[in-house]
Amino acid sequence: MGRRNVAIIGAELDLGAGRRGVDMGPSAIRYAGLGDKIEALGLEVADWGNVEVAIPETVATGSERARFLGDIKAACEQIAGRVAEASDLGLLPLVLGGDHSIALGTVGGMASRRGAGAALWFDAHGDLNTPDTTPSGNVHGMPLAAALGQAEDGFRSDAWPLPALDPSCVSLIGVRSLDDGERRIVRELGIAVYTMSELDRRGVEDVMREALGRARGAPFVHVSLDMDAVDPDVAPGVGTPVRGGLSYREAHLAMELVAESGLLDSFEIVEVNPILDRVNETAELAVELAASALGARIL
Repeated sequence: MGRRNVAIIGAELDLGAGRRGVDMGPSAIRYAGLGDKIEALGLEVADWGNVEVAIPETVATGSERARFLGDIKAACEQIAGRVAEASDLGLLPLVLGGDHSIALGTVGGMASRRGAGAALWFDAHGDLNTPDTTPSGNVHGMPLAAALGQAEDGFRSDAWPLPALDPSCVSLIGVRSLDDGERRIVRELGIAVYTMSELDRRGVEDVMREALGRARGAPFVHVSLDMDAVDPDVAPGVGTPVRGGLSYREAHLAMELVAESGLLDSFEIVEVNPILDRVNETAELAVELAASALGARIL
């Protein structure tokens, strides 16, 4: 789609996570200079503020198999509405989390306008659990399964169609941890999974070009960047760190290849936890990676 102006949408949601702090992620990313960094690329930025979200202490947990699902879905419906509006205006929606459960709102909003699309899902984890398979009950481990129509009816909404993503156009990149139920969904749907071992063997460029090739031609192409895809040595401020992730340069190269492809239609950055960070280091890296995905270059 080429370079487009950007609408920033915040979602201070931590209902889907097992530990507190990611609700401060949007503020940390903005504080790290996101708007200025994007404007320096010659793009216009409209910051649409944050959607309204519930606070865990004020709402009922609900089912232990999908904790706070009703309130998470309500927040995602607001996100979906703003994402759809941005798409209608020809803007690229950039959604700031919050935990990864917000992804259902982002891809749902895009799918409500264009149909089931493609996703490059950068994550140490699969996010392919369902209420039947979850080991934790935390919904941030379920958004990809939900977007693929694999979770129960509790994830359905008038705000989005399900499935919102076409499994043949979905790639999981940087994975280092999958549960048994997630492996089953991968096999059944034929989702491409590029583990860190495969990235080590093949290199980032080869994997990214293959993943982008799977996405090409889809009604929309979404990039979901969980900051725990990056090694905790350079991105310490995440709730569920797993050692052995993307290096600083590998993460930048991946985003640069996204920009080079011209395919990006929507983007989200999630799971920045300032409580666990070092002087906002992870949020600053998130800003740098967003800029790379939107076209930042040395020359």
